[in-house]
Amino acid sequence: MNKKRVLYATVIAFLLGITALYLIYTNTNSTNNKELSDFSVRDTSSITKIFLSDMNKNSVKVVKVKPGEWIVNDKYPVRNDNIVTIFKTLIWIEVREPVPQKHLEQVNALLAATSTKVEIYQTVYRINLFNKIKLFPYEKRTKTFYVGEATQDQMGTYMLMENSTKPFITYLPGFRGFLSSRFSCRENDWRIPRIYNSRLGEIKSVAVDFVESPEKSFKVVNNNDRTFSLFSNNTGFNKIEKFDTINVMNFMSSFENINFEAVLNNLSKKDSIIKSPPFHIITLEKFTGEIQKVKTYHKWSIEPELIVSGTNEYDRDRLYALINNDKDFVLIQFFVFDRILRPLTYFTENKE
Repeated sequence: MNKKRVLYATVIAFLLGITALYLIYTNTNSTNNKELSDFSVRDTSSITKIFLSDMNKNSVKVVKVKPGEWIVNDKYPVRNDNIVTIFKTLIWIEVREPVPQKHLEQVNALLAATSTKVEIYQTVYRINLFNKIKLFPYEKRTKTFYVGEATQDQMGTYMLMENSTKPFITYLPGFRGFLSSRFSCRENDWRIPRIYNSRLGEIKSVAVDFVESPEKSFKVVNNNDRTFSLFSNNTGFNKIEKFDTINVMNFMSSFENINFEAVLNNLSKKDSIIKSPPFHIITLEKFTGEIQKVKTYHKWSIEPELIVSGTNEYDRDRLYALINNDKDFVLIQFFVFDRILRPLTYFTENKE
């Protein structure tokens, strides 16, 4: 009897062991499969940094400065709509299907040659009990994957997890199109196209030099006591006693949200343009001591080399400009800059 019990116990233990091994194996494979296809990040509020790089040596590092404020490549504020777009993508991205076996080799080759590498960093906790008690936070790279080209029907995107050879076709529910453009590695796609963004109380002075018409030039000084002083540049910044204070205040309040249209640092004729005298020089000084200078340059309405006959004239809608201590060459619009390119007469007419 005892022998039978021992035998039964041995058989039961053996069967339980086999069952346990099967469950462990199944769960492990299930977990691995999920990890290989889980490109989403549900808790985007914990993301601290996103690093993107491509095969052409383009890269961007997008870092959270504080909630709602990001900076790209340690230099420029990030466009809020870009953050919203990439976060929505990370939250809602889903796998449509694995890449079919017959296309596997071709897709892996494409991913190796043309993909964008995406690294996600998040705040995690060394102690996290039931997702309620969180202690000892630190930054950790939590996800790395590669974003490839669009599928043939343009409705999916090839993606691959790091250290995997099993790519998937991903998509966003309700979105018709591919996702690769949402992971741009171009710095200019991320930065806010900002030139000036200063409030009246931050500005100590503004000087506008009309290089071709010195009589229009001037300087306004904020006395920081709700009064202003106006000086004419063409007479050695001589002080002007009578001027329109409302117009001066409107002018000094116009330096918020002054943006450029496009970055043209790689424009072939940039060097020849900036060798010529500027059209305007705008110098804004803050009470903090920071100085922001912009130099504008004429833009031809039709490039001289394209003219067959007749006379050429300057573009009435756009100018070139040097900004950020002459580091960036950009395109700007008169529509945006007209409010800060006022001539001296704007403040002095009918004040004699």
